Amino acid sequence: MHAPSRSIACSHPLHAVALAVVMALAAAAVQAQAGAADIAAAQSVEVTGRHYDNAVGTSDAASQGVIRAELLKSRPALRPGEVLEFIPGLIVTQHSGDGKANQYFLRGFNLDHGTDFATRLDGMPVNLPTHGHGQGYTDINFLIPELVQRIGYRKGPYFADRGDFASAGAADVAYRQRLDAPFGQLTLGENGYRRGVLGASFEVASGVALLGAFEAMHNDGPWTVPERLRKANGVLTLSGGSAAQGWHLSAMGYDARWVATDQIPADLIGQTYGGRTFGRFDSLDPTTGGDTARYSLSGAWHRDGAAGRTRVSAYAMHYELDLNSNFTYALERPDEGGDQFKQRDERNVYGLDASHGLGHLLGGLPARSEFGVQLRHDRVRVGLYDSVARRITRTTREDRVRETMLGVYGQSAVEVAPWARVVAGLRADHVRSTVDALTLAANGGRSDDTQVSPKLSLILGPFDKTEFFVNAGRGLHSNDARGTTARVDPKTGDAVDPVPPLVASKGFEVGARTEALPGLQSSIALWKLDFDSELVYVGDAGATEASGASRRRGIEFSNRWTPLPWFLLDADFAWTHARFANGDRIPNAVDKVASVAATLRSLGPWSASVQWRYLGSGALVEDNSQRSASSLTTNLRAAYRFTPKTELTLDVFNLFDRQVDDIQYYYASQVPGRAAQEGRHVHPAEPRAFRVTLRADF
Repeated sequence: MHAPSRSIACSHPLHAVALAVVMALAAAAVQAQAGAADIAAAQSVEVTGRHYDNAVGTSDAASQGVIRAELLKSRPALRPGEVLEFIPGLIVTQHSGDGKANQYFLRGFNLDHGTDFATRLDGMPVNLPTHGHGQGYTDINFLIPELVQRIGYRKGPYFADRGDFASAGAADVAYRQRLDAPFGQLTLGENGYRRGVLGASFEVASGVALLGAFEAMHNDGPWTVPERLRKANGVLTLSGGSAAQGWHLSAMGYDARWVATDQIPADLIGQTYGGRTFGRFDSLDPTTGGDTARYSLSGAWHRDGAAGRTRVSAYAMHYELDLNSNFTYALERPDEGGDQFKQRDERNVYGLDASHGLGHLLGGLPARSEFGVQLRHDRVRVGLYDSVARRITRTTREDRVRETMLGVYGQSAVEVAPWARVVAGLRADHVRSTVDALTLAANGGRSDDTQVSPKLSLILGPFDKTEFFVNAGRGLHSNDARGTTARVDPKTGDAVDPVPPLVASKGFEVGARTEALPGLQSSIALWKLDFDSELVYVGDAGATEASGASRRRGIEFSNRWTPLPWFLLDADFAWTHARFANGDRIPNAVDKVASVAATLRSLGPWSASVQWRYLGSGALVEDNSQRSASSLTTNLRAAYRFTPKTELTLDVFNLFDRQVDDIQYYYASQVPGRAAQEGRHVHPAEPRAFRVTLRADF
């Protein structure tokens, strides 16, 4: 079966119109500088002098915290997704083009593109179930770091208000609703890197503010085949009210296209191939890459009063991806132009969240309870195809999927003593899916599943500015709906068994946080996480990859030291032991990660930071006979403020120009003209790169 190739950017003219509207409104916001001057200083949401909201007495687990905007400004990020690296123990890399979702590593998981790490932006879930490329696909390339107000993070399945994909952890990113002043920002760098950002907010009525921002970017990267990444991104937010009672409405539009250099065989680097020496940044298929688009409308309302705190939010999103990849080159179809394959995903997503919290007495003890409901519905058209130069040559499978996830929860925090509180919660998740198999009717059908997940936490302290935590809970992740109704492997024709829609996880953690030493905040967490199975629907193959139960345990040690008002040292270390239940190693489960960053703040007009980032070694195959090499990179930022409203920043990535890899795999492939073989495949980290940014506030 053949189908014509298409470009996402052109497939829906309304998308281009919507993006143009967002761009125009953002530009209008920048021009409204006079209105911005009328915003009272008391309305500013800029938090200065604080980097974290992790003080003793503010959280329910040692591995929980909040990162403020001031810290995000202190370090450079090569890609938007790297803002999540401020979460202790999380590493973000890339194994393909920069328009594709990042690769995430946390707590002994190669999270692929987001499975088991739940990410939200202003209340909207970013993870996509039953995705064309990977379950829980989390593409946050639409993030504009300059708009981030805070990132709240949690790890482990201990929190009742988070369900699918949150077993390893979760991040809640919140955008600003007001800016102190309109701003313009221009960044220039090597390899054709150009990025511009405009943003402003102003009052349109008493107590009502409009924020607009627009980002445009181009990058070729260090690759022999230029990446030609082009990105356009816009945000428009209308907000009103106060911290006690308020609301906001947001429209977002994002469109990107790129050429990808996928991972390459490590043993080919430095060898003569095609009449020349094959380099680290060369490509074996210059036509891989893709187009993606994301458009959303969302709104939220909250009220605090004598009856408690009520929150309601809703969202609607349209998303598209056309992704072309080639990881095995000519192993499967050497006579048909190679092994390139195309994955398409087109969906509409609708959701509603509501919760109510109130204070009360429970058995004569002070308590606070919260109850909530979360509803999400995805309507997906998803396909997998063989392709040559992005042109479809054969359809592997194509499906229409309707998937609904409902979660309800309740939890109560009870102060059983002045030095002890207990948080008990219960969550129920139900998923129902309908798969219309357009190319292989035997793989269609319906599935549904329900899981109840208890949660329990004990918080003791503080004792001399030190508190202790014990956390336990049951969590889950959903499987791709296509795997829950599959009966036939679409490539081989072999019979397969459907997989369960929901898979349970069980987590446990003990930890402590202390501020006993002046200027130093430290936390330590010893954790364990078990999964009933790690069945994964492989979008590259169109079938579910069998995998057994797994067990992970580890230690996380995080420190924030401020010996002087102008100096901050962050030091985060994590060690993990990851195994399948039968004792085999879990491929790509990294044993150790670390991040150490020193930040100098407000030394006259100067500020600077340097960060060391370590990604440890991990087994590449189950018997541990092949392991990945560790990597250590250094990033530098130096900034000079000419005037209170003008700043110049220099970012240097991979300062010492180390030849390390972002990702490493071990599998079989065949380079055209050579014999098939198993071996290590790598996607190199980018070499040393300079970027200069000029920002002006108006």
